[in-house]
Amino acid sequence: MNVELVKNALKAQGTVTKASIASLIGLSVATCGTILNDLVAIGEVIEVKPDEPSGGRPAMQYEYNADFGCVVCLLIKTEDGIHWVSYSIVNLIGETVEEASLELMHIGVDEVDSLVGELLSKHSNAQAIGIGVPGVAHCGVIGVCDVPDLAGQSLGPYLEEKYTIPVIIENDMNMTVYGFYHLQNFEEEKTFAVVTFPKKHFPGAGFIVNGQILSGNTKFGGEVSFLPFGISREEQLLQLHTDEGFVRLAIQTLTSIIALINPVSIAITGDLPREAQLEEIYEGCVKHIPEEHMPKLFVKNDTHQEYMKGMVTETLESLAYRLRIIEKR
Repeated sequence: MNVELVKNALKAQGTVTKASIASLIGLSVATCGTILNDLVAIGEVIEVKPDEPSGGRPAMQYEYNADFGCVVCLLIKTEDGIHWVSYSIVNLIGETVEEASLELMHIGVDEVDSLVGELLSKHSNAQAIGIGVPGVAHCGVIGVCDVPDLAGQSLGPYLEEKYTIPVIIENDMNMTVYGFYHLQNFEEEKTFAVVTFPKKHFPGAGFIVNGQILSGNTKFGGEVSFLPFGISREEQLLQLHTDEGFVRLAIQTLTSIIALINPVSIAITGDLPREAQLEEIYEGCVKHIPEEHMPKLFVKNDTHQEYMKGMVTETLESLAYRLRIIEKR
């Protein structure tokens, strides 16, 4: 945890001295010195020539080596029967090194494997792979998924064994809500939700509760299409593609979320929602939810930036020490 504190201070401050890091994070200068020496030895931290002396021996300065490693992030999406894979190569302070989007006729394990292999051959310093999928993922195994040939596949374990690199596979809505949350720059831990209504697919949701992703025991949290609407799933899909049916089902979905997690805001995303429907949806919700408990509702149809931000953040965080200190409530 001390090593993480030193790394985070370097990433945040740029070029700093040993004494200034110690002062910032509350560790002794000796402890910081030992950690910095170890990080310099492996190349993760760079020693920078000291400033011109102003009397006395100038202090050595240190800088985090952002290109010591990188992460490979893939987003798998399907829209109107067209499959897309967007990828981003990001260095260790979150700067994008390379990115592109590819349209594919078919996406299965072989296609993902081929792209991962190609990217790893170009970026041999990759330290982790993050993959977002439009479906349920648990321990690297994909369950229900909008891309049929990925459903039921142990994609994570397969790629980890082949490339000997950690692989994280996450639900697209969890990553989208995580990206939204980080881009909102909340000053404190908040509760936030994203609900998506895509064309020709069932809706889904992602939740942040007190600053943490809420995904549930088997990562099934957010599968809002399984709420008891009183109609079959086939009928639900049909109704979502009519104006009246969409508004009614959106109101039922949002009121369920508000009553359960009481978010500060909800982003309504996907191909189906329109800004013009927002007032009607809000008025429908306040028939059930007292207005003082209503979150801010807003529509954002294109969430690529948020999805990628969440996936990159989660993948970079996977490289950090897994324990953290939290304040006792």
